Amino acid sequence: MNSQSETHAGAPWSRPRGGRRRAGGAPPFGPEQERLIAAWFAGRIPDGWFEGPVTIEVDQDELQVVGLLASPQLPEGAGQDEVRVAEQARISGYREDSRAARMRIAEEAQPAFQRTVSWGAQCGESRVLFTTAGVPVMTRLRLSDRRVLDTLIDAGVARSRSEALAWCVRLVAQHESDWIDELRQAMSAVEEVRGRGPRGAATD
Repeated sequence: MNSQSETHAGAPWSRPRGGRRRAGGAPPFGPEQERLIAAWFAGRIPDGWFEGPVTIEVDQDELQVVGLLASPQLPEGAGQDEVRVAEQARISGYREDSRAARMRIAEEAQPAFQRTVSWGAQCGESRVLFTTAGVPVMTRLRLSDRRVLDTLIDAGVARSRSEALAWCVRLVAQHESDWIDELRQAMSAVEEVRGRGPRGAATD
């Protein structure tokens, strides 16, 4: 009998890995597993949806799939406003036309990868993320840290401490993107080296 659990039990992305595991969520994925996820979506997404392979970003909660759509054909000399409107219309059309198929693919992928699947599309310079996962993050902050968040609220930058904290995260991502990319690359290198290491004895 081919139950869903049996189908995915021996999948390559479900192999146990060494190292620290985050509590309360799916295990983090290394470069090898991310490549396998990309291959799965490449095989599952219908031909003709996108121009080239999709871009996939993964964390412990969400798997975000963004595809590149063909640019609309406009008359020569079309202005930036016209281009922008055409790109947004192309994305909106794809979103509506593909909704049922995307939901089916997500329903297959989510139990296999233990993450919420979200979608997005890029067309020219326009990029739209569809419904994405808003995941609550609990943390303890000292007085000085809380005062920073409360200052943002008092200044009208944010409406709540959680929104202020999200604003701070986006600010760090914007201004320290090179440093964060270096951290990700360093962690990927560690995962690749770990993957080449000895594996434990197989058990029945």
